[in-house]
Amino acid sequence: MSKWRVSLVMPAFNESEGIATSATEALAALARFTDDHELIIVDDGSSDATTDAVLGLRSSKVRLIRHPVNRGYGAALQTGFRASRFDRIAFTDADGQFHLDDLARLVSLSDQTPIVVGYRMDRQDPWKRRFYSWGYNVLTRTLLKTGVRDCDCALKVFRREVLETLLPQTNGFFVNTEMLSNARRAGIPIMEVGVRHRPRRSGVSKVSIGDIPKTLRVLIPYWWRVAMKKA
Repeated sequence: MSKWRVSLVMPAFNESEGIATSATEALAALARFTDDHELIIVDDGSSDATTDAVLGLRSSKVRLIRHPVNRGYGAALQTGFRASRFDRIAFTDADGQFHLDDLARLVSLSDQTPIVVGYRMDRQDPWKRRFYSWGYNVLTRTLLKTGVRDCDCALKVFRREVLETLLPQTNGFFVNTEMLSNARRAGIPIMEVGVRHRPRRSGVSKVSIGDIPKTLRVLIPYWWRVAMKKA
């Protein structure tokens, strides 16, 4: 019998070119360390053939949930988290940039710490994106005390009893910051572990420079509310 029962949430928006490969890799990685697992793919209002590609997998371990319209990365995670059934809940992106065999180590470490988050070693993104990410992480560590070097790394594992207290309200890309900041303020331990990273397999990134002001418009009021609570 498997020691862990794992739900892996994978948000997807217009990922028809690579979603089948990403899902197949995820299922293979999960099967290597647990028999009891599910892959929850949340199609966040895709306008391409993402849903058809997922249906073509024909796996009993895959659960597909569809948003009729695009609601945002955070909203897709919320949907997946609420639909999850097992006691370890993880998430990753659909772009295939992570070596999902690393998930086994994160799940194992969740026996010691209720939240285990990855940080990207030798990150394989364009330099501008790495630079913006560095600046954002400095900002969130300073203002919100996230205490991690790679807040938005999309390979994280939560124990169910902790995640239920941290379900995000944010619909956009601020979701990681919100959850980690709330965890720190609640005194919930977080462990950070290096994970492998690789270039995007196909498609285009859904994060752009235009998301920076959008995220800041959420971050600043959030920080102010947190600061006022401490006052």
